[in-house]
Amino acid sequence: MTTQRIGIIMHGVTGRMGMNQHLIRSVLAIRDEGGMLLKNGDRLVPDVIIVGRNEKKIAELAAKHGVERYTTDLDAALANPDDTIFFDAASTQMRPGLLRKAIDAGKHVYSEKPVSEGLDQAIAIAKHAKAKGVKNGIVHDKLDLPGLLKLKRLRDSGFFGKILSVRGEFGYWVFEGDWMEAQRPSWNYRKQDGGGMVSDMLCHWRYVLDNVVAPVKAVNCTAVTHIPERWDENGERYDATADDAAYATFELEGDIIAQLNSSWCTRVRRDDLVTFHIDGTHGSAVAGLHTCYSQARVNTPKPVWNPDQKQTMNFFEDWVEVPDNKDFDNGFKVQWEQFLRHVAEDAPWSYTLEEGAKGVQLAELGYESSEKRCWLDVPALDI
Repeated sequence: MTTQRIGIIMHGVTGRMGMNQHLIRSVLAIRDEGGMLLKNGDRLVPDVIIVGRNEKKIAELAAKHGVERYTTDLDAALANPDDTIFFDAASTQMRPGLLRKAIDAGKHVYSEKPVSEGLDQAIAIAKHAKAKGVKNGIVHDKLDLPGLLKLKRLRDSGFFGKILSVRGEFGYWVFEGDWMEAQRPSWNYRKQDGGGMVSDMLCHWRYVLDNVVAPVKAVNCTAVTHIPERWDENGERYDATADDAAYATFELEGDIIAQLNSSWCTRVRRDDLVTFHIDGTHGSAVAGLHTCYSQARVNTPKPVWNPDQKQTMNFFEDWVEVPDNKDFDNGFKVQWEQFLRHVAEDAPWSYTLEEGAKGVQLAELGYESSEKRCWLDVPALDI
C-alpha cells in the first residue's frame, strides 16, 4: 500500500458552511483519518491550501486546524500543477468567474450551489467544463442525509405503491437582528447581494425531488418578502429586498404533486427544521434530517371527522421509525469522498455542473412563475 497525495485549493471556507461542513468535517476529517482507501489498496490523502482575501482570518483558520498552506493569491494557487482540485464556497455572484478561471487552469472543480445567479451562466460554465474535459461537481448534500436516504430506500423497495403526493416544510424563525442577533448573514436578505429564498432553496428541492421522488416537470411558485426591514452584523438597519419565503407546488413525473414551503419567517412545530412527507397508495413516510417514520396501509388508522368532540386519537403513535440499518457518515463528507474517487480513479459521478444548472433553472422559473402568477413547464436542458 502506498499513499497518494491530492492537492485541493479551497476558496471561500472562512464562512460558516464552507468552514464547518466542507473544510473541517469533510476534507480535514478525511485527512485526519489517514486518507481514504482506493480500489488498488492505496490511500488518498488530501493536502489543502486555503485561499481567501483576509490573510489574518485564513492564517488563524489554518493554524487552528493544522493546515500548513494558505494564501491570498488565487492566481498563484491555480498556477501550481501539484494541486488538481479547486473548490468554491464563496458568493454566488463570484462563482461563475472563479470556476471558469479554475477550469482554464486545468483544475477539476467542485462547487457549492447555486452555481450561478442565472441559467445562461450556469449552462455556459457546465459546457465550458465539458469542453475542457475536467471533472466537475456540484454539492448536493441533502441526498446523503440519513432521513432522505431512508425515504429513498422506501421508494426503491416499492413501499409506497403508487406515489401520490409530497409535502415539504423547511425553515425557522430568523431573528430580524434588532433585539436578537440574526442566525443568518444579512446578504441573504438583500437581492442585490444574491440573497433570496427561491434562489437559495429551489436548487436543493430540484435534486431532492428528482432523485428521491421523481423528476420535476412543472412549477408554480409564490415568492414573498414578509419582513421588509432587518438589522445587519453591525446593528445597522437595512431594507430587506430579497424574498424570505417561497411557497411552491411542483408537478412531477407520474402525476405526483409536491408542495414545498420554505420560510425564514416561521416558528417550528414539526419533527425537524426540514421534513418531507410522501403519501402513496400502499404507505406513507415522513423524514427529517436524520429520522424517518412510516405507516403502511395495513396499520393505517381509521379516523372519523367529528368537530363536536375533542380528538382522542394520537396520530403520532401510529407511525413506526425506519431503522438505520447502517452507520451514516456526514453527508458532505460522503460526497467529498465520492468526488475524490471520481477524480482519482474515475469512479462514477452523476452530480455534475449540468445538475447544478438544473437547480438554477428551477429557481429562475420559480421567480418567473411568482412574477406572472402562473404555472411554468420545466424543459430539458441542452448541455
